[in-house]
Order: sequence, then C-alpha cells, then structure tokens
Amino acid sequence: MKVIEIKVKTRKETGKKATKELRKSKYIPCVIYGGEKNEHFYAELSDFRALVYTPNSYIVNLDIEGTKKQAIMQDIQFHPVSDDILHIDFLEVNEENKITIGIPVKLEGFPVGVQSGGVLNLLKRRLKIKALMKNLPDILNIDVTELELGKSIKIAELDFENIDLLDPKDSVVCSVKLTRVAKGMEEAKEEGVVEGEEGETTKEGAEEAEKTGTDK
Repeated sequence: MKVIEIKVKTRKETGKKATKELRKSKYIPCVIYGGEKNEHFYAELSDFRALVYTPNSYIVNLDIEGTKKQAIMQDIQFHPVSDDILHIDFLEVNEENKITIGIPVKLEGFPVGVQSGGVLNLLKRRLKIKALMKNLPDILNIDVTELELGKSIKIAELDFENIDLLDPKDSVVCSVKLTRVAKGMEEAKEEGVVEGEEGETTKEGAEEAEKTGTDK
C-alpha cells in the first residue's frame, strides 16, 4: 500500500479555546489512538492535502516531533458550510494486527454487455476490507469482461487473497444496465425469433417481398 509521511507538532493544550486558536491560524487539530495512549497534535492544512483530497488510501508515517508512528486516517470532520477540515482522527497500526480500511475499486476489461449497447455502472468506488499491513493493496482490481446486459457483480462473488471483505455480501459493486437502445435491440431480436417460429413474415422476408414486388 502507498505510504505518505507527515511531520506534526504536539498539542500541549486541547481545550475548545486552544482548538479554536489553532484553526484560526490555519492549523488542523488531530488525535491518534489505538496505542498505549491517545496523542494530540496538529499540522498545517497543506500537509494533509495529499492524504485527504485523493481517491487513494495510505498508510501514514507520522513524525510527532521525533516520535514515529504508523497510522491510517480513521475519521475526518468538515465544516458543514465552508467544507473546511475541522479535525482528523488517526488509528495507530502495526504489522502484527489486521487493519480495517477502505480500498479503491478499479474495473478492468470491456464488458460484453457494453458491447451489446449497455452502460457499465460502478456503484461502490471503495470496498471495506480487513487484512494485515503487508497484504494491503493499493487498488482492488475487478475483471468485468464477461459481465452481460442486465447482470451485476456482488461482494459475494469476489475473492482476494489474504483479504477479508467486510461489506454485505449482497451489495452490488458494479452492473451493466440496459439502455433504451439496447432494450430495443433485444426486443427486436426476440420478436424476429418469434415471428420466424410462427411462420409469419420476418424482417428479411418482408424486404424480399418488397423487392420482388418492385421488380414486377
């Protein structure tokens, strides 16, 4: 998994007034938990941009004034109006224990359903997984080549080595929907088969009859 390093400073005061002053100075207050004790720290907004404003997931190497800790971003709070970052929670992680984290999904291949006029829809851009740090992938690749019109891929159909998928098994990850064009093609195809079986004039027969009549 991708790794990002961020240097931060220890927060000596953690009350509302101190937190307000930090934000006023364009700093982001943070906390890391999951270790022996919770630690409060802060850094400039620019230090967190690569971590927050990205579709990627990262292991974060925090340098808290010389103390090194590995973590993942567990939660982030935004201002309801301005959308500014208000606070970030980090969870300390290690090589021995499994980590629960969301990983981006990437669809690979050209679905047969799309070749028939359908539209590929990605419903879950990230999947919640649990795995050891050494087994965490950057991306979860899903092959959609054989996905047909009107079909979908659910969590229960996926399997990744050394990774536990935590989303509900009946959750749909992606699907190929019938467009109006594709639906019309399917209906026309079915009608042609039915008419042929009943001995009525098919599209080809009608064209031949019209041509014969014109020749006369």
